[in-house]
Amino acid sequence: MAASIARKKAFGIGLTDAVAVLFILGVPALSHLTSVPFYLLDPMRLAVLGALLASRSRVNGLVLAVALPLVSFAISGHPVFPKCLVIAAELSVNVLLFSCLVKAFTARISSRSGDGAASHLTGGAVPVRIGLAAFISILLSKAFYYGLKALVLGAGLMQMELVSTALWVQLVVAVMISAGFVLFWRSDRSR
Repeated sequence: MAASIARKKAFGIGLTDAVAVLFILGVPALSHLTSVPFYLLDPMRLAVLGALLASRSRVNGLVLAVALPLVSFAISGHPVFPKCLVIAAELSVNVLLFSCLVKAFTARISSRSGDGAASHLTGGAVPVRIGLAAFISILLSKAFYYGLKALVLGAGLMQMELVSTALWVQLVVAVMISAGFVLFWRSDRSR
C-alpha cells in the first residue's frame, strides 16, 4: 500500500515537472506567435511556485528552481548563462523562503490552538497566510535577485540593465501569484 502511494506521488510530481518544463519552453513561442509579452508574467516563478504548490515538495521546488533556467538556456540560449545562474539562485531562495514562512505562519496558528494538531489548519486564516508567505517570499527573493544581479553586472559578467521589467509590473504579478495561492489553497483544502 505504501509503495503504491509513493508511486502515485512520484508520478504526480513527475507530471507536474513535465508540465512546468513544457510551460517554460512554450512561453517564448506563444509570445512570438501572439506578440503578447508573456515573459512579463514571470513564467519561471509561476512554474516553480505552481509546481511547489501542486506537489507540496520543497525538494521538487528546488530542483525545478535550478532546472528550469538551465533547460531554457540549453534549449534557447536565453537567458544568457550568468543571468540563468542568477535566476536559479533567486528561484531557489524564493522556494526556501516560502517554505520557511509557511512553517512559521502555520506553527503560529497551531500554537494558538493549544493542541498543536495540524488538522485544524484548514481554517480561513491559513489560505491568507499562505498567500502572505508567497508574497513576502517573492519580494525578498526579488531583492536578493537585484542584489546578486548588481554584483554580476558590476563584475562585468553581463551587459544589460539592472531593472528590465518595470517594478510596478513585478509588484502586480507578485500580488496575482499570491492571490492564486490563496484561491488554490482554499479550493484544494475544501475537497
